[in-house]
Amino acid sequence: MSSEPIRTRIEGHILEVTIDRPKANAIDRATSRIMGETFAGYRDNDDLRVAILTGGGEKFFSAGWDLKAAAGGEEVDGDYGIGGFGGIQELENFNKPVVCAVNGICCGGGLEIALCADIIVAADHATFALPEIRSGTVADAASIKLPKRIPYHVAMEMLLTGRWMEAEEAHRWGIVNEIVPADQLTDRAWEIARVIESGPPLVYAAIKEVVREAENMKFLDALRKITGREFQTVDKLYSSEDQLEGARAFAEKRDPVWKGR
Repeated sequence: MSSEPIRTRIEGHILEVTIDRPKANAIDRATSRIMGETFAGYRDNDDLRVAILTGGGEKFFSAGWDLKAAAGGEEVDGDYGIGGFGGIQELENFNKPVVCAVNGICCGGGLEIALCADIIVAADHATFALPEIRSGTVADAASIKLPKRIPYHVAMEMLLTGRWMEAEEAHRWGIVNEIVPADQLTDRAWEIARVIESGPPLVYAAIKEVVREAENMKFLDALRKITGREFQTVDKLYSSEDQLEGARAFAEKRDPVWKGR
């Protein structure tokens, strides 16, 4: 068993990040800071195109905020490092895709971190909850995100009661993209990541920035900002070698070779 709370491995252009703090993969401030450094490194490494986030073991993806650390004096509003809690929620200019493989219990801050991913695959035994109500705190990120992702009344029921949701229901409401048998979870996450790895990284960056920045904009305002190349990633894409490569590959009836520049 590793003594490090976060394990990483790289294969090709794919980074796998595993939260490994038995037994619940809870996240204290030290772990959060490591996660922030890890995801900032992923963001800034041009050779990495997609990340997979999962939990160690078979029972927990993550129980979220480490309540034992809190009971020992860690403030809920303390310094969790770059990117905020879990290193990903507040990471600026984070324009790379993340696939989340939920391998078990996903609750509290663990669910909030999972919601930061772009694609979520869950093992068939995974369960989801926001039990902060029972520990006298607020699920801050989930209170913002979840009512925008799923029906309001379903989100509020989770937030106000802390009830648990099985994987099938989470899939029905759209919290997760798909459910697979537990022994196929890792393979499926990597399969998705390899599809993304083979695609155009500059386009992915533009998609991520546009989706994020346009969330609270009027449609025409956002569209004009895209066509006016006011988004940094869009401007970079439209001036890139990859943009020309895509057109040439189509005309020549061949697969494009993306360079990310």
